[in-house]
Formats: sequence, structure tokens, C-alpha cells
Amino acid sequence: MANSRDSEVGTVADWRVRTSRNLRIIDAFVIVWAVTGAYVFRFGIEQDFSVPRQEANYVWLSVLIALVWWVMLEAWNSRQSRILGSGPEEYRRVAAASLWLFGLIAIFSYVFRFDTARGYVGIALPVGLLGLILARWLLRQHLNVRRQGGNSMSRLLLLGGPGAVAHLAASLRKVRHAGYEPVAAYTPGAPDAQTHEVESGLKILGNKPETESILAAIKECNADAVAVSAGVQLHPQTLRHLGWELAAKNVGLIMAPALTDIAGPRIHTQQVAGLPLIHVTTPTLEGGQRVAKRLFDIVVSGVLITLASPLMMLLAIVVKIDSRGPILFRQERVGIEGTHFRMLKFRSMVVDAEQLLAELADQDEGNGVLFKIKDDPRVTTVGRFLRRYSLDELPQLFNIFGGSMSLVGPRPPLPREVEVYEQDVRRRLLVKPGLTGLWQVSGRSNLSWQDSVRLDLYYVENWSLAGDLVIILRTVRAVFHSTGAY
Repeated sequence: MANSRDSEVGTVADWRVRTSRNLRIIDAFVIVWAVTGAYVFRFGIEQDFSVPRQEANYVWLSVLIALVWWVMLEAWNSRQSRILGSGPEEYRRVAAASLWLFGLIAIFSYVFRFDTARGYVGIALPVGLLGLILARWLLRQHLNVRRQGGNSMSRLLLLGGPGAVAHLAASLRKVRHAGYEPVAAYTPGAPDAQTHEVESGLKILGNKPETESILAAIKECNADAVAVSAGVQLHPQTLRHLGWELAAKNVGLIMAPALTDIAGPRIHTQQVAGLPLIHVTTPTLEGGQRVAKRLFDIVVSGVLITLASPLMMLLAIVVKIDSRGPILFRQERVGIEGTHFRMLKFRSMVVDAEQLLAELADQDEGNGVLFKIKDDPRVTTVGRFLRRYSLDELPQLFNIFGGSMSLVGPRPPLPREVEVYEQDVRRRLLVKPGLTGLWQVSGRSNLSWQDSVRLDLYYVENWSLAGDLVIILRTVRAVFHSTGAY
């Protein structure tokens, strides 16, 4: 049994060491490629090094830049295992180290009046930075594939109240690409009778609020990190001693506060009297932000309408030929702050689709609020194609240009859906509904009602223009894959 545990711990350590080693090799290759390419492009290949020339000096400068660049990536901790595989932090550190390096080169050139060739620097920096980020992305895809198969994961002991442990375990299991595998639970202060946590199924290894017992549980489940969740009944001094012991044993300590669906930019940590206080800023979409979002909608929708006009004319003809009825389908939807508007779509159903709805109620395959049928008999032949690739939604660009919708936002709901909204769900109406959104890039009709609401509320709480751009890029991929579209 002991040999098995040692083997598992060794496997955890091995993937970290192996990944860091691979990153060092990949970074070195990309940096040498970028610096060498910049030199060859700027000065050519054939050089006479027997004669002192400025070009020859750039050989040594290139070697120095390559070494310092590689070291700075290490100094900025861009190869730490905890930031690999998920989130933007890895890319941010790579970019910061690279920009700092070339900023220092600029300062050095100015102070010592060293005339650095702009063409050389202008090629080495963007090419190298792009190459490093691309290489990291490719390695991340490989790591994510391994994690989906249960490899290259950090084993976690979840420490906290039963409910908080269950929620944390469920959240981590949804994002296996983050690299955290809950293997057991420790619930200080919980009843002795429980041997397994009911919702997560994790084995409970103890409930005594003592450092020694927690350390024994860590050893028993071979955890290489401890995640302290909300509701943990431990004295601050005990938690402090636990942190010391974990540091001595090279076991990670992760604090998981009871904050859900809060984006990173809204979270700020401040040290007060030795306590890390977490500040959560209030999301706002007013003033300059609202104007920026509206200008973005007008410009992008205007450009898309111009570019897509020939396609929309062709689709209009096809819809008209396919079945009798109007080309456009106008439906009343609920917009920002409960205002009603007429949403436009290419008609993808028969003319009397609304009247046939009652007859199909028993075939509903939706999520309880939204009516959906995968093989809806009301959908026309052309309509099925339009829906598969979301082409029926192109006329909504006119809604966006007119101001009743936005490019990105929550799904525009029907009035009958809004009537059954709970109070929390009504927060979806604080922003304009969107042509696309987190619901569109996360499964569309395959999502449960709870997941749809959670994604929409997350968007409302954490809106940013950069986030909108990311969602738009992800939408292109989702449309071509046509996942959840019917």
C-alpha cells in the first residue's frame, strides 16, 4: 500500500517537473528562433567577422538578449505548474517578462547612447512574443487532453463544511482543464457518523480541528494541495500552523472563499493587520462604459450588415421559395429593464408555428422554461439549415444597429418566460439582450435552465469590452461546430 502511494505522489511530481522542463526547452527554442530570424532579416546571413563592424556586435547582443529573455521568463514565474492549463495568468506573465526586457533595452540604448537597430528590435519582440504565446497555447491543448483523461492533475484534499466541500468539488469537476482533482474531504466540526460526503461522494477522512489530524489525512490520500473552502471550523491560529506545516512538506495551500461567478478583475486583495482582505468591486455599465459598448455595437453591426447584405438577400430568396409565408419572423421579446421590442429573424418554421405550439407541449425537450424540440416538425427544410449555422439570426443585426439589442448579452427572453422569473433571474434584464453571449458559446440549447441563468448573470456581473471580444471570437467557433443548435 505504501509503495502504491509513493508511486502516485511521484507521478504528481513527475508531471510538474516534466512540464516545467519542456517549457524551458520550448522557450529557449522560440527565443533563439525569434532573435536569429530578426538578425538574419536585418543584416543578412553572410558577414565578415574579421572586420569590426556594427553587425558583428549584434551577434553578441543577440546571444545576450536570448539569455536574458529566457531568464526573465523564469524570474516572472511563467513556468509555475499552478498557472498552466487554465486562465490568462500564464500569458500575462510571458507578455510582462518580454515587454520588460525590451523596455530595459530601450532605456539602456537611450542612457548609453547605443544606437539599436529599430528593424532588429521591431522584429524580435513581436515575433518572439507571438511565438512564445502560441507555443504555450499548443502545450496547454496537450495538457488539457491529458487532464480530461485524468492525468497531470493536482490531488486536492478539500477542507471545510460539508455543503461548501460539495460545491467546491462540483465546481472543480466541471473544469478539469484547470488541473485540480478532489480526492477526499476533511470536515472539522461535522458529525462523526459521516464517512462520505453525500453530494460529492468524497470520502471524509476526519473532523477533528487539529493540525496533526489534517496532516494525517493529507498523507492518507496522497494530496499535494489542500483547498480550504468556506465554512471551515478552524481557529485562525490552527490554520496558520497548518500553513507552516504544509510549506515545510511542500504541500500547496489554496483558499477558496464563498465567492462564486466573480471575475478576476473585480477582485482585489489588501493586507490589513496581517489579514488578506478581499475587495469585490461593484459592476457598472454606465457613462463611458455604456457609450463605448453602444459605439462598438453600432460600428460592428454596421460593418457586418454591409458585408452580409448579399448573403441575407440570397437567404431571403431561398426562404421565400422554400415555403409560403413572410421572409422575416417578428417576435416580441423583452429587452433592457423590461422594455419590449420586436426581434427579427429569418423565418425557419411554418406560418402557423405558434398555433401548433400547444399540440407539441408534451414533446418538450427544453429545460423547463425554454420550449425546445430537437426534431421540431414545425421547422422547414431550409429553416433546419439556417438554425444549424445560426443564419436565421442575421436580421438581428438591424436590432443591434437600432439599439434594442447588443452584439453580446443575455439571451433575449419571451414575455411568458419573464413572467415566471424569480427575483434573482430578473438581473438578466439589467443589460441589453445579445445576438450572442456566454450561453451561445457554452452549449446553447443543450444547457440546463440553471446553467443558462448562471451564465447570463455572470455576464451581467462581470461585463467588459475585452470580454465581449473574447465571446465574439468564441461564437465563430461555436457556430461552425453547431453544438446545441436546433
